[in-house]
Amino acid sequence: MSQHRHQSTTCCDSPQTPEHDAVSESNNASSCCSHTAVSINLSDNNRLPVSNDTQAVYRINNMDCPTEEALIRKKLANMDGIIGLEFNLMQRLLTVHHQQASLTDIEAALIAIDMAPEIILATDTPQNANYSPVIKWKRLVTAGIFAFASEITHFIAGPDWLVLTLAILAIVLGGFTTYKKGWIALKNFNLNMNALMSFAVTGALVIGQWPEASMVMVLFTLAEAIEAKSMDRARNAIKNLLSLTPEQAMVRQSDGNWLKVDVKTVTVGNVVRVNPGERIALDGQIISGQSTINQAPITGESLPIEKTVGDPVFAGTINESGSFEYSVTALATQSTLSRIIKAVESAQGSRAQTQRFVDNFAKVYTPVVFVIALGVALIPPLFMNGIWFDWVYKALVLLVIACPCALVISTPVTIVSGLAAATRYGILIKGGMYLEQGRKLSALALDKTGTITYGKPKQTDFIDIGHLDPQQVKHIAASLAARSDHPVSKAIAASAQMEQITLENVSNFVAILGQGTRGEINGELWYLGNHRMAEALGVCKPSLEQQINRLEQQGKTVVMLMEPQGVQGIFAVADTIKESSVTAISELKSLGIKTVMLTGDNVHTANVIAKQVGITEAKGNLLPEDKLNVVNQLAQSGIVGMVGDGINDAPALARADIGFAMGAIGTDTAIETADVALMDDDLRKIPQFVRLSKATFSILVQNIVFALVVKAVFFILTFTGETNMWMAVFADIGTSLLVVANGLRLLRK
Repeated sequence: MSQHRHQSTTCCDSPQTPEHDAVSESNNASSCCSHTAVSINLSDNNRLPVSNDTQAVYRINNMDCPTEEALIRKKLANMDGIIGLEFNLMQRLLTVHHQQASLTDIEAALIAIDMAPEIILATDTPQNANYSPVIKWKRLVTAGIFAFASEITHFIAGPDWLVLTLAILAIVLGGFTTYKKGWIALKNFNLNMNALMSFAVTGALVIGQWPEASMVMVLFTLAEAIEAKSMDRARNAIKNLLSLTPEQAMVRQSDGNWLKVDVKTVTVGNVVRVNPGERIALDGQIISGQSTINQAPITGESLPIEKTVGDPVFAGTINESGSFEYSVTALATQSTLSRIIKAVESAQGSRAQTQRFVDNFAKVYTPVVFVIALGVALIPPLFMNGIWFDWVYKALVLLVIACPCALVISTPVTIVSGLAAATRYGILIKGGMYLEQGRKLSALALDKTGTITYGKPKQTDFIDIGHLDPQQVKHIAASLAARSDHPVSKAIAASAQMEQITLENVSNFVAILGQGTRGEINGELWYLGNHRMAEALGVCKPSLEQQINRLEQQGKTVVMLMEPQGVQGIFAVADTIKESSVTAISELKSLGIKTVMLTGDNVHTANVIAKQVGITEAKGNLLPEDKLNVVNQLAQSGIVGMVGDGINDAPALARADIGFAMGAIGTDTAIETADVALMDDDLRKIPQFVRLSKATFSILVQNIVFALVVKAVFFILTFTGETNMWMAVFADIGTSLLVVANGLRLLRK
């Protein structure tokens, strides 16, 4: 179901695990990674965006419900040139994919159904987007006064003409929009809640229930307004993070002076100064000074992090102590925080399974109830000698209680609240489907290096077993290791640097996936690789095997410097386990999730690390395709997740039902490609994600069951004559508000 997700990362993620070798320089990584800052072509009128296909993005303030989505789909689906529609109801965004379709015709069609579009320009950012609907409270209050006056006049036996006049004034002021939407829906053969309410109020007027008709319309409109405000709380939960980012930054000018400027004018490479207590305005890398920074808005970490020269800093985080200068690495619109917000806003348009079920149910439920209500109004009076007034009134009550509003809004509010809550924990979830699916996770495959361990091994052993001088062996090995991004190679290179060993030029350098590297030094071919490479070269001997086994049983990774004739030296490196990994594995076990460690390291090392963290099953000597096969096997028994941190894990990540990306901050494309990104590389975020998924699903079930039970009870009460339109409208309003409030509870957890 998620085969597409991680394939796009294969040219941009740098390998970070010792079980796989670094991509050689011949891959020309820069040629495929230079697109991090996405360029956008603008068509006429600066309309956004034009990429592989032409698309127009609109904000439609009147669109926040699947009923409006259905109306728009029906109106635009058959227009020439339109090839696809994408809806983000929580943000009220419509993306029209088209091939040379007339934007004027598209906009005219939307206006015709009262869905006036506002084009999204290339210059628009989440900072200046306005998602809140305009509610005419004065007009609504005035309508309420007229409705109440109509009720009082009727109660004191005032003149009928006055009761009717007051009722009509209340309905016109409070229900004009409802009638307008209902009429547009009917014209387009679409039965929605506005159409149902319009029928109910009109019917009440016809049978002489004037005060009741006016109060029902006013209460319905009031409920719509309250629901809109409640949904805005969930809708803007992510957008509010942007208030954390300062609007100005202290930037060094070309003459050396410092000047406060708008962050939107700051470019990559500019130098910014941050004083103690200030918020960091842009992403960057420290070039002088040091400090302690609170990164909770990005990673969810509760404790501040020490930062010094070379360390990254992120927009929206807080400089608690110390002053430093940093070089800007991303524009304001491309900061990590902005990308998080864009990712979650995009995720809000991704439907969870429960939400799709509710939307589809509502499509069938509404017309069925309308037909039932029509039958209730006509059949008993025509064929059973029923009293017209009584049965028409019951039909109108059914129309009021039948409104699917509570069902429809309960799921998106709950899902978005869950997504927002996860972001506060430093968990970036890329869609409602993954948030809901997390509760069903039965098995989790974990990469070792950079996931369970820190991914920064150190050289622990060196054994000279060849005919060369030991210093020469280190010299050649360091020259090859310095050309690789592999953590094991980095450990060897770092050790050589500490010993001040000089490096030679390496020509024809090549990385061999799953084995090691090779290159020519002074015309001689050398290999730096693992046991698998030694076997492939045919240089393994029993004495060498013994030394390798001894080191591997200590949990160390072994690589060798080899020439075609034999091995000249053995290097062993060891990684350290993250303290959080042990706790995370224990929590996952308590949740009933099977854990399996996958690594390209030898079996001995895999077993040692697995035992230390509490994993009962570990598989070593795995190539990327082997990891994929293991995930395939796990997937046969349920929902499977995969945790990785680089392109070497991409096949397994793509196959997994939920792909968890470690190191999301350090990888340019991880936020855009992962299903779930753990912003501080802490595995404890995964059991937290699972618990949040369970809580979200529990609230979804509570809301759906509660809404259906209330409607079922009132259906029964309607036929027994124990209810009226007042009770029906209060039940519908109350149910809607309660499910919204219940969904918003996730934001308080």
